[in-house]
Amino acid sequence: MSAIVSVENVVKEYPLGKLKVRALDGVTLSFGEGEFAAIAAPSGAGKTTLLNLIGCVDVPTSGVVRIDGQATSELDDAGLTRLRLHKLGFIFQSFNLITVLDVYQNVEFPLLLQGGMTKKERDRRVREIVEQVGLDKQMRHRPNELSGGQRQRVAIARALVTRPRIVLADEPTANLDSATGQNIIGLMKEINRKNRTTFIFSTHDPMVMSQAERVIRMADGRIVGEERRAAEGAA
Repeated sequence: MSAIVSVENVVKEYPLGKLKVRALDGVTLSFGEGEFAAIAAPSGAGKTTLLNLIGCVDVPTSGVVRIDGQATSELDDAGLTRLRLHKLGFIFQSFNLITVLDVYQNVEFPLLLQGGMTKKERDRRVREIVEQVGLDKQMRHRPNELSGGQRQRVAIARALVTRPRIVLADEPTANLDSATGQNIIGLMKEINRKNRTTFIFSTHDPMVMSQAERVIRMADGRIVGEERRAAEGAA
């Protein structure tokens, strides 16, 4: 399995007054295409920082992050923006939906940013993914008219509408009850199997860890362990 994401000896430091806090301390790991993986750690261990570096939201202090073979440090701002728009999808624990837009408009928004698509093609793409996440009847509802689980489904649809190769999910079940969280992870697994989309989660939810094919454990900014289990349906 070729690596679609690789992180090589990455260090990330943040200034804190006259001190420097090391959020990541020499992290090296990679993810193959089609993986369904979780980065598991308590709060403050560095998992969100790692996700932000993979997602080109932040840059490492030292070391190299590669997305689909491209070192992110070699890209200018326009190149990083293109990478985020065309190869990466993001799902946040706080949903990050635009409150004045309805479901359809929230999901369409990344396609408008991406550009290069006719209105007819955008419409087909949006309706297809909204139906896939089970919200076709809520298409014209705004976020404040939806439940937490429905809002997370909108966030998933928005992340997937551009057909990214990699989806990064930061604590995607944190604001959901356990039953809704299980449904959301089940939906992501279905999309992973169908489209070979690579999913990388940060989580401390045991349920999410139990569903991942690979769990990378972190503590104090370092990788401290890893567990793998066979994908469902594997021989």
